[in-house]
Amino acid sequence: MIDSIATVRRSLDPQDHALLDRLTTTRARLATLILGGPDPPETGQHRATIYNLEEQLEQLEADISRRSAVFRVASQPVTIAAIQAAIPPEAALVEFVRFNAIDFQHNKRLSPRYAAYVLHHHGEPAWIKLGYTIIIDAAVEALREALRDPNTQEVKKLARALDAQIMQPVRQLLGEKRLVLLSPDGVLHLVPFAALVDEQERYLAEQYRFIYLTTGRDLLRLQVKAQQAQGPVVVANPDFGTPAVTEGNRRLPPVGAKDAVNVAQLAFSPLSGTAEEARMLKTILPSATVLMQSSATKSAIKDRAAPSILHIATHGFFLEDVVMPSVPMTSRGLLISDVQPEDFVAPGVRVENPLLRSGLALAGANTHSSGEDDGILTALEASGLNLWGTKLVVLSACDTGVGEVKNGEGVYGLRRALVLAGAETQMMSLWPVSDEGTRDLMIAYYKALQAGQGRGEALHQVQLQMLARPDRRHPFYWASFIQAGEWANLDGKR
Repeated sequence: MIDSIATVRRSLDPQDHALLDRLTTTRARLATLILGGPDPPETGQHRATIYNLEEQLEQLEADISRRSAVFRVASQPVTIAAIQAAIPPEAALVEFVRFNAIDFQHNKRLSPRYAAYVLHHHGEPAWIKLGYTIIIDAAVEALREALRDPNTQEVKKLARALDAQIMQPVRQLLGEKRLVLLSPDGVLHLVPFAALVDEQERYLAEQYRFIYLTTGRDLLRLQVKAQQAQGPVVVANPDFGTPAVTEGNRRLPPVGAKDAVNVAQLAFSPLSGTAEEARMLKTILPSATVLMQSSATKSAIKDRAAPSILHIATHGFFLEDVVMPSVPMTSRGLLISDVQPEDFVAPGVRVENPLLRSGLALAGANTHSSGEDDGILTALEASGLNLWGTKLVVLSACDTGVGEVKNGEGVYGLRRALVLAGAETQMMSLWPVSDEGTRDLMIAYYKALQAGQGRGEALHQVQLQMLARPDRRHPFYWASFIQAGEWANLDGKR
């Protein structure tokens, strides 16, 4: 899909550009129709319209794929030798894989397991079996629960337990390498590896730098550089409109309510810290265009083709099948509006596509407009942005790195969408983060970037600085953001 979109973007054929415009428009219409909810109440016509748009979308994607077939045939095949040539001598690539084990002798399917492959700049690939997914996934869930609570005392114990299962066996294959290029699988996509704890009770952030990849072949894609078209763009403190709920009168859906909640039931509270964040970023990036309040719209982001940096500070969300617990008003997560329990009956059209269940709240998000500029930028729409040439996208929000886990296919959500859109580097969060803490982390991060540090190294140094502070030592504060994609500095130097 990345190759397909890139080919069309580079094409000067007006017919190709028109095809891509139709794809983007159809995605936006589908997102608005599904997430906005039917009004009046859902009818057979509403369902039929959605199914019709989905068929149009599939046809458009197929047309684009056919147009780029020549490009794919002409592309060099992905080989281990090509990947090794793209791995820096000081780094190692670690690819985790979740697989179904089979006992061929007895024709019996065994419990799924994890394994890890390690590839260096030179030498043969190495691999190691790790353990059963049911055990490792449970350890991941326990750690993630602890990471979301800055008051828990169990975090290091749980981090050590998970490290013993997934990274301690891998370290023997890493040797002296300290830059680790990670391609996770399954729920490991949701693990901040820097927050794991080794045998000496040290956080791995104190020994390693981690860069996330959707797959090892990303290293080949990152070798192709596109020219940036515009200066930096900072989007912050959107005017969401008057919310229909306050912390005092909010009610949650009944326990066990199924299906993704309707976006019309979400309310987004103002984030004053993002306004200060934007003002301080303007002093660090003087050429940046800053969009705030009523200017922080979905259409404004879509109209900015390939900014060098795109920084969005707002609420992010991922709607799960079972509605998540509420988050503090001071975080950048979502709120569930004051609706009656019967409103949470499963909708007639279930939101299957995880790219439609994750997104960002922008100006007008609380007014639930039925137009295309409805204040909600879904991951599906974000995948159609023109970010070819964009060096860095920072989503200074909650849960932006989270998505529906597809084993072997990465995380579907904003993380995957930004890769599809062409961004070189993505920085995003794995759990609800505090407004004030995020602002401080971002300011320090951009100052490090402007000083010439690499995109990966800048985040690593900020994490170490926060780790050294007694009031920020819990990984809730410093490990929430991960870096994916290119790790060079903004001038392209590694």
